[in-house]
Amino acid sequence: MKLKHLVVVLAVMGLVFGISPVQAQQMKFFRIGTGGTGGTYYPIGGLLAHCISNPPGSRPCDQGGSCGVPGLVAIAQSANGSVANINAIKSGVLESGFSQSDVAYWAYTGTGIFEGKGKVEDLRVIASLYPETIHLVARKGSGIKSVKDLKGKRISMDEPGSGTLVDARIILEAYGLSEKDVKADYIKPTPAIDKIKDNQLDAFFIVAGFPIGSVVELTSSVGANLVPINGPEADALIKKYGFFSKNVIPAGTYEGIGETESIAVGAQWVVSDKVDADLVYGITKALWNKNTRKLLDKGHAKGKAITLETALDGVGIPLHPGAARFYKEAGLLK
Repeated sequence: MKLKHLVVVLAVMGLVFGISPVQAQQMKFFRIGTGGTGGTYYPIGGLLAHCISNPPGSRPCDQGGSCGVPGLVAIAQSANGSVANINAIKSGVLESGFSQSDVAYWAYTGTGIFEGKGKVEDLRVIASLYPETIHLVARKGSGIKSVKDLKGKRISMDEPGSGTLVDARIILEAYGLSEKDVKADYIKPTPAIDKIKDNQLDAFFIVAGFPIGSVVELTSSVGANLVPINGPEADALIKKYGFFSKNVIPAGTYEGIGETESIAVGAQWVVSDKVDADLVYGITKALWNKNTRKLLDKGHAKGKAITLETALDGVGIPLHPGAARFYKEAGLLK
């Protein structure tokens, strides 16, 4: 952070929290890369940033104040999703971020979409958060009832750098299609929805925990359909890629849409191993305290799916030493 920016931030923090310049200089900043504002990463990131923050001058946890890490100010930043977050962690632009489990594995091992780009060997996990369901959302009247129906259609596969684009390509391949078989666009879900409404797009992919706010808005306004991702093609895909699993979007999740079969990956909170172990231990401890539990349950529909019992599910890369220390104390690791 440049000096002039730091001075501004410290001044603002002093006004907001009523803290002295000395206290402000003692604050630790921790950035969390999320996704677009229309998805699930961004609101969940905001919740977690609030839960782990405890700026100087805040009331102690036992007095009804913050139960976060003393002196910590966490900031959730809107970003382009999994791949972009991992690249930002690798370059030091972010301390942490959210990533799909498949993308994190490819980055750490230097395989898949990271083939030939080098391994991100300093990537570590704080926790597995919740399942991310792959939504294939189609415009009403588009005639799209299956993945194979996408042939010749105008579809958005999300922006370059997003995990959604990676999975969209894998799904097309599983059903015998490629990007050449569709009229592909590469935009975020929010502008994709605008194009759906204007009849300029037939379908789009989005990977997030349901219900997705932008999809809720679309289905409750002009309506839309969810296209199932199932059958032998999906079974073969799951067998080939161990980070995928079967998933069902319940009836009524989105207005006018019945139960829909799909597949999912895990949403993970990843971090650089260069981040101090004591700090990550404190963040992990704050993530799983009782106050955070209450805020997650009330703050977002997907918050209830974030549990200590599933914190290590599908973790295919090493835990950060600070996080591992907490899970050992909690009895989840030997």
